[in-house]
Amino acid sequence: MSTSSPTPVYILGVGLTKFTKPSPKTDYTELGYEAGLKCLLDSHLNYDHIEAGIACYAYGDSTCGQRVFYQFGLTSIPIYNVNNNCSTGSTGLNLARTLIRSGERNCVLVIGFEKMFAGSLQSFFKDRTSPTGRIADMMVETRGVTNSPGAAQMFGNAGKEYMEKYGATPTDFAEIARINHLHSSKNPYSQFRTPYTLSEILSSPTIHPPLTKLQCCPTSDGAAAAIIVSQSFLDARPHLKSNAILIAGQCLATDGPSLFDGSAINLMGFEMTQRAAKAALEEAGTTAKDVKVCELHDCFSANELITIDALGLSKPGKAHEMVRDGNITFGGHCVINPSGGLISKGHPLGATGIAQCAELVWHLRGWTTNRFVEGVDVALQHNLGLGGAVVVTVYKRADGKKAQIADEEIVKRESGVGYNPAVEARGFTREQADRVRSRTKRSEWALADTEKKVLARI
Repeated sequence: MSTSSPTPVYILGVGLTKFTKPSPKTDYTELGYEAGLKCLLDSHLNYDHIEAGIACYAYGDSTCGQRVFYQFGLTSIPIYNVNNNCSTGSTGLNLARTLIRSGERNCVLVIGFEKMFAGSLQSFFKDRTSPTGRIADMMVETRGVTNSPGAAQMFGNAGKEYMEKYGATPTDFAEIARINHLHSSKNPYSQFRTPYTLSEILSSPTIHPPLTKLQCCPTSDGAAAAIIVSQSFLDARPHLKSNAILIAGQCLATDGPSLFDGSAINLMGFEMTQRAAKAALEEAGTTAKDVKVCELHDCFSANELITIDALGLSKPGKAHEMVRDGNITFGGHCVINPSGGLISKGHPLGATGIAQCAELVWHLRGWTTNRFVEGVDVALQHNLGLGGAVVVTVYKRADGKKAQIADEEIVKRESGVGYNPAVEARGFTREQADRVRSRTKRSEWALADTEKKVLARI
């Protein structure tokens, strides 16, 4: 597999909605529009600059992407609809990067959005084989089955195996959740922003040992967006370079032979995470030891623990020691999930990977003034989907320097929205929306009452 990049590829802008409990009050059209519009404002671009669109969602009918993108303009660009389970958002980012690296496109808008149902994940197509059926069968064969939600059983079993093999305890998993809930208190986009004590997490209802309720991510509604551009696109607009973030390395991988070897850890994609991390870090010319901030796929606290190991952030079998030593939070070696992670921020499937990207972009810009991580010049992202696919991405500043805390007044001028979006989850004005929608090919019929609803809500 080649790791050479024909052209450097950058994140030029990002945008987010708040992540919320699933509700019929807000539609995916509004979520996608809000995130996409904020992203265009952050990029200081108009929709007419966009050469391709990528829509990321796991639950929805075909061409939901066109329904969202048409609200910005009917510009005849290709629009791709992506579904890759929980790694859908990062798969969209990978597709955008691939299009740009190939020279086919120079500016791509990726929007991930999700409207979910309350409760645990469910399958809707009962008349055909489940794509994760053989994974579930292997779990039953090796660990048995309970009445708990299927995902909680699978990831909980991986946690059990880590305990059996390496000496982790239920308290280690609870401590991961405690830290993520604490981190989310400073993220204005998080679905949950209440810190909990270790005792409260351990005493919350058991879902599947060692997992309790406060160690499991919720279902969520939400959206996130990113604009990906080529070196030549950026060179033609030097005034935008200061906020561009380099995708220094990236790998999308699927499962290897260990998937069905009987290990509960390997059943959760441990091998593909290892492979993707190795490839992405090598491409970026860095190592896991250099990573000071990381957003990883903590759908359950057990998955955060095994992923710390798979990414190489800890020595093999020592992830729980990294947790115990305070090395996954502020003041430690690597701040993991400063956003609060999926456990506390929420997990709207199609948006999650792009929201992770946005968090790390803001850190590298120095915009996360209320949760700034010192000494960051490399940021790592991990987004996993069972079935399976994983995307691991390494980000760096375009100037190669370490991030410094940005001046709030400068951020307000540069953000395009008049405030710092890393620390305030606010909206936009009608005038700002008018500035970034297509100048010549917009359609009020396509937009309908979406903008009115968004403005009323935010």
